[in-house]
Amino acid sequence: MHDNKTEVISVEKDVENLSKNDEIEHAAKRIIAGEVVAFPTETVYGLGGNALSDKAIERIYEAKGRPSDNPLIVHIANMEQLSKYVEKIPSPAQKLMEAFWPGPLTIVLEHSGNLSPRVTANLSTVAVRMPDHPIALALIKASDIPLAAPSANTSGKPSPTTADHVYHDLNGRIPLIIDGGPTGVGVESTVVDCSTGEVIILRPGGVTKEQLEEVVGQVSEDPALYEKDLTPKSPGMKYTHYAPSAPLVLVDGGVDFFHRQVEEGVAAGKKVGVMVTEDNRGLFLEAHQEVVCGKRTDLSTVAQRLYESLRAFDKNNVDIIYSEVFPETAIGSAIMNRLRKAAGGQVIKE
Repeated sequence: MHDNKTEVISVEKDVENLSKNDEIEHAAKRIIAGEVVAFPTETVYGLGGNALSDKAIERIYEAKGRPSDNPLIVHIANMEQLSKYVEKIPSPAQKLMEAFWPGPLTIVLEHSGNLSPRVTANLSTVAVRMPDHPIALALIKASDIPLAAPSANTSGKPSPTTADHVYHDLNGRIPLIIDGGPTGVGVESTVVDCSTGEVIILRPGGVTKEQLEEVVGQVSEDPALYEKDLTPKSPGMKYTHYAPSAPLVLVDGGVDFFHRQVEEGVAAGKKVGVMVTEDNRGLFLEAHQEVVCGKRTDLSTVAQRLYESLRAFDKNNVDIIYSEVFPETAIGSAIMNRLRKAAGGQVIKE
């Protein structure tokens, strides 16, 4: 555990030649020394440590309070790094890398055995991605080691999309946060397993099923995405995740049905929070707190604001949160995957 106050350094992501930036070099030295550093990616903020070092990985698990049977995603900056750590790259994986790297796509491959077994949770595979963020890439290049990096939050909480979220969760638990402003996509990367030659989605995310299929044809989904009792193969799929402090309930029905849930909660003496889209703003005046999470007509806005919206309820100590549900196409499937996890599967249907 890190005892002192966490240092926060700001880095402009648009600065020329970030790899020679003093702040990035300072952060890279911390990583080389075996410490952990929070940094922005295009999806959420990650908590990075040396993927070759058991000690660094222990520090990640300890800072997050994360169960250690949960594998971590390894972040790389170039293809040379990849070839050192994976056995082979099947043709579908190669095509996906060419189409979506750098970007919010994580690919699971057979590893070559020289990463820390703590990263892979002793599996024969490793999840790897090349982030599409200048600060993340500069940090990996400057430290010249692959970075294992789960989201930089307390385990189980909504993922962090700003440096403030990281500071709120991990101040005093990690030595350093690089503040590169808010992230872009807002939900984590899509995880696909390519280790068997097929392409199987283990976690929906920033690259949609439809986009994957344009590149490699038929893509299947891991049954563990929808069935509680199966053991998932992907980071972030096993436990209640992304959850605000109050219980979250997904309301699958029309506006009148949603009203009834809110009224029942209020009648039971509860402080009720509602998470709604622009279209339904101001419709639930009896609720204690309303958080608008984006536009139904543009679900990328909901993805971007999802975690920030869930975190907003913690400030008001609501007793229960009711949320709209979304169509499970394109980025909607990633949004609904996160909401189901955050709600522990609690859905009320009309």
